[in-house]
Amino acid sequence: MNLLIIRLIIFAILFFAGLKLYRMYREWRLEHDESSGSERSKDGNHMVRCSYCRVHLPEDDALRDHGEWFCCTDHRDKYLEEQRPEE
Repeated sequence: MNLLIIRLIIFAILFFAGLKLYRMYREWRLEHDESSGSERSKDGNHMVRCSYCRVHLPEDDALRDHGEWFCCTDHRDKYLEEQRPEE
C-alpha cells in the first residue's frame, strides 16, 4: 500500500513539473515569435480578443502584455491585478 502511495506522489510531481515546463516553453515561444522578423500581412483583418472583457478588436489597436491581449490599459491593469496572488 505504501509503495502505491509513493508511486502516485512521484507521478503527481512529474505531471506538474511537465505542465510547468510546457507553460514555460509556450511563453518562450510566444516571445520568440513576437521578436522574430516575420511580418504578418497588415491588411487589418487579424482580430484578437481582450482577455478582460472578451471584446474582439484589430490586432493593430490592441495592447499585449504577458502573452495576453487587451483593448485598453484599464482592462490590462485590472486583469493583471486579478491574476496577482493575494498576500
